[in-house]
Amino acid sequence: MSPVIHSLLETDLYKFTMWQAMLHRHPRTQAEYHFVCRNRESADLGALLPQVEQELDALCSLSFSKAELAYLRSLRYISPDFVDFLRIFRFQREFIRAWADGDELHIVAEGPQVHVMAFEIYVLAIVSELHYRRFDAEPALAEGRRRLRAKLETLQAFDAEPKRRNPFDLFDFGIRRRFSGPWHREVVDAFRRAVPQYFKGTSNVFLAAELDLVPIGTMAHEYLQMYQALGVRLRDHQKAALEDWVQEYRGDLGTALTDVVGMRAFLSDFDLYFAKLFDGLRHDSGDPYWWGELALAHYDKLRIDPGTKRLVFSDGLDVDKALALYRHFADRTQCGFGIGTHLTNDLGLPALNIVMKLVRCNGQPVAKLSDSPGKTLATDATFLAYLRQVFDAPAA
Repeated sequence: MSPVIHSLLETDLYKFTMWQAMLHRHPRTQAEYHFVCRNRESADLGALLPQVEQELDALCSLSFSKAELAYLRSLRYISPDFVDFLRIFRFQREFIRAWADGDELHIVAEGPQVHVMAFEIYVLAIVSELHYRRFDAEPALAEGRRRLRAKLETLQAFDAEPKRRNPFDLFDFGIRRRFSGPWHREVVDAFRRAVPQYFKGTSNVFLAAELDLVPIGTMAHEYLQMYQALGVRLRDHQKAALEDWVQEYRGDLGTALTDVVGMRAFLSDFDLYFAKLFDGLRHDSGDPYWWGELALAHYDKLRIDPGTKRLVFSDGLDVDKALALYRHFADRTQCGFGIGTHLTNDLGLPALNIVMKLVRCNGQPVAKLSDSPGKTLATDATFLAYLRQVFDAPAA
């Protein structure tokens, strides 16, 4: 059986964009990432340990090819010196370890952040695909193709609806919890061919390069979490992170993630300066209608026309939920919809809910609060309580 990961481009775009920012601004940072399965009671991932070890060995043997580096160099926001760094980059096996505790799988990446932060998406794709290789692929793929056709038919029927002020833009965000790499490609290619008027890109950089799609992504939770331990006042960490992003990308990649300490706390820092500099906001927890209305009210309060901004929804979406949100917001603001599991792992099998999150930085705990119960992540209860106190954020 071939390795799950065969190219280092096969990761989310935002891993590269955050990686570049950290290499330029905080290259000496040490970090620790933990793999977590939120629904492990039904998964028995511990049995996958020998295969996971083999896949990690294979991952650490990969390097970027000349063609892959040329593709990254073609993206205007990727700097030449970062490409030079990637030219000599190789994952170090000593920085990642895995072990099993009964049916529970543990994976920890620990070391210099610029050498361990990129493990995340590869690890998640590896664990997900190894898990689903234990199922009978033929009936699963048959059901997946039936559901894929239904999604495409729904979008084709959507053509008949009256046009709204802003277009419906759909993206693939499905690499981390996909059924398999080949199925991921099949799904993305099907959307690209059948509904190009709606399907605008993928977070998977490898597929973007291969299928001539726009790579999609800006920042993830880890980027803002890092700043909780980078020497600024905890109360100011979001503003410091956003300011560094603005200075790094100078107008590119202008979608800010809002839920590292909750939407209300985020908006208290997202003042007129940042609201004008960033193109829009990304939703990843909490009720999306509540979140979107709060965002539009914030722009109105700042006397910014919401129609000039963009709301990107990416939390547990399927096509029907995305269309419902579009109908609600599209006459007032630009919208984008990133769909993950429901695109690349909708085959009638129980979906894994796996993440690999930053938990410590420079020896200090960091945490992610959330507007959704169950999505808060922290390994230090004292720090979590302090973070809630500083941002006046109630327990979700």
